[in-house]
Amino acid sequence: MKKFKAFSIGFVVLFSIVPCFAQQKTIAAKVEALLAKMTLEEKVGQMNQLNGDWEATGPITKDVGNKLEEIKQGKVGSVLNIMGTNHTRAFQEAAMQSRLKIPLLFGQDVIHGYSITFPIPLAEAASWDLAAMERSARVAATEAAAAGIHWTFAPMVDIARDPRWGRVMEGAGEDTYLGSLIAKARVKGFQGKGLGNIDAVMACVKHFAAYGAAIGGRDYNSVDMSRRTLWETYLPPFKAALDAGAATFMNSFNDLNGTPATGSSYLQRDILKGKWGFKGFVVSDWNSVGEMIPHGFVKDNYEAAEVAIKAGNDMDMESRAYIGNLAKLVRDGRVSISLVNEAVKRILTTKFEMGLFDDPYKYINPTREKATMNRPENIEAARDMGRKSIVLLKNEKNILPLSKNIQSIALIGPLVKEKWYLKGAWSTDVDPNDNVVSIYEGIQKQAPGAKIYYAEGCKIKDSIATDFKEAVEAAKKADVVVMAVGEDIFMTGEARSKADIHIPGVQEDLIKAVVATGKPVVVLLMAGRPMIFNWTADHAPAIVYTWWLGSQMGNAVADVLFGNYNPAGKLPITFPRSEGQIPIYYNHLNTGRPAQGDNDRFYRSSYIDLPNTPQYAFGYGLSYTTFAYSNISISKTAIKKNESLTVSFDLQNTGTVAGEEIAQLYIRDMVARPLRPVKELKGFKKVMLAPGETKHISFTINKEKLAFYNNNLERITQPGEFKLMIGAASNNIKLEKSFQLTN
Repeated sequence: MKKFKAFSIGFVVLFSIVPCFAQQKTIAAKVEALLAKMTLEEKVGQMNQLNGDWEATGPITKDVGNKLEEIKQGKVGSVLNIMGTNHTRAFQEAAMQSRLKIPLLFGQDVIHGYSITFPIPLAEAASWDLAAMERSARVAATEAAAAGIHWTFAPMVDIARDPRWGRVMEGAGEDTYLGSLIAKARVKGFQGKGLGNIDAVMACVKHFAAYGAAIGGRDYNSVDMSRRTLWETYLPPFKAALDAGAATFMNSFNDLNGTPATGSSYLQRDILKGKWGFKGFVVSDWNSVGEMIPHGFVKDNYEAAEVAIKAGNDMDMESRAYIGNLAKLVRDGRVSISLVNEAVKRILTTKFEMGLFDDPYKYINPTREKATMNRPENIEAARDMGRKSIVLLKNEKNILPLSKNIQSIALIGPLVKEKWYLKGAWSTDVDPNDNVVSIYEGIQKQAPGAKIYYAEGCKIKDSIATDFKEAVEAAKKADVVVMAVGEDIFMTGEARSKADIHIPGVQEDLIKAVVATGKPVVVLLMAGRPMIFNWTADHAPAIVYTWWLGSQMGNAVADVLFGNYNPAGKLPITFPRSEGQIPIYYNHLNTGRPAQGDNDRFYRSSYIDLPNTPQYAFGYGLSYTTFAYSNISISKTAIKKNESLTVSFDLQNTGTVAGEEIAQLYIRDMVARPLRPVKELKGFKKVMLAPGETKHISFTINKEKLAFYNNNLERITQPGEFKLMIGAASNNIKLEKSFQLTN
């Protein structure tokens, strides 16, 4: 009977897999049949992506004829910046008038929400909550797909160690391990149960590769790094996203070691399509094919198209290099038709997988669009994601949480009543008045009996300290002061790198004036990047880093301020004391003369005018309760490379309120060739504990957690001593143990 049961299960599993293989075989046959009917010009048309004349991230090609006519002629395979079923239907109807009626793909930068705006990705990363981030992407995909969108240009998985870079807000921060897990979660969220479901959009993993290491933190700049650093630090999140099933990849604007990424066969053919076996297609970034000309890598678009297709770039976004030159390149014998066929097969396969050949209007349903937007449960998900993204940096004398029975509150700062900025860069602006909740409104709702004194104090960019009298007087009248200061929406994002990342203008002077009143002051810092605020860090009693949290920001912030939610966020990126420390990150290599402390500067690797340590370290974040780490143990003191061990410890809530702690596991390989970092994140667990509650936590250490790339780019482990470190932040290690890896 047991044998029969096992056979039955195997039979079911086998035949549940067969339809999947059959479907792929059927799609492959359909693609081949369609390809055989296509002219060379129609093939090149599928490789051409144009902007729909909506808001763009580069120069729009408007002077080259009617785009709808080009679509009818089969000269366009995809359109971006098209939103809403009415708009997408008009373009898809044009495609259905082409000779072969090949449907269009509609792409859009759905980065952190669609109709409902979620926190910026860097803020979400501060939650360290993978399930919540997957849900965020899932809501965004559901809304976007209902609006006729097939494809989002997200997630951005670039590792970023320079907060001057404007696009730091779009990723997951500085750590490879955390970034890889977040990349996987976001791909799963966007693609849901799989391509072809009407609530799924294709993920596009970007920017391949190493864009986050642009020299000087300056957008579009060069990147120069060893291949070992590339493989060790910058490529793993891309591989994680690919393993999660990402449908597409986007290459990047930067050159890598002298070769523009768009023209890099090493990145696109050798690694992505070769070693990793990627089956989807690669799209260029905006005009990045054409931008190989100002790079000085090619002389014109004819040569740019040749280099890009040979390097493995399948679709050309907005440069028109392919549509203008690729057919001629084939006829001139410069490009093999097999390269064109390969690219077109990848694109057509995706369109079949999305179900667009069965129904080109599958995602264009105005009734579904209206019913899907702004659902109450999704608005609540955005609020929850916002709460989880907030990081409590300082809380002297337990000023927070505030009592809901407080008699009076002074709300001071240029961002107290702001709404639009709260959405952050890369919001879709489907509806500019989409019920964004301001800080003022959020606090007012949760303290309805409190007298509120309001003063703007200054503008964000004011460069001269004007009269702060109104703000100071408001502070003096109130029991507590809440200040909302920081960047504006145009200070982070693409093309918004900054050399000076201090709190802009005279806002810190405003903080000084208000703190001088002696009143309890809570400073809310709003930005898309780490800012520098040394005086505030030293003197303000309470500091809350709120980032940009989206539509529900006012409610999410108020939930934290009044204790409806106990903050648990931890920084996914290091906060410097000065731009002079940049790049600064926790998992650096040691030197032959390491400084032993901030005052150890004599012939050491240090600054004579500044500590080496950051203002706030990676993994740092406070709670309204306290936690104790104790009783660490390991299952083995020595393991062979194919064995594993377990490290365990007790985590206790030693405070008076329930709270979550993100316990972090770091590892150091004590002696290695090549060198290894002083510590590397290799695990974390987010644990909810009631007051006084203790939980036994464990992590498994295996070969993969100990492996690294040698100078031959081989993934290896080396025998020797390893240190295990358990802590609340990268600079706050509570427990340590050592073990040996043997031959």
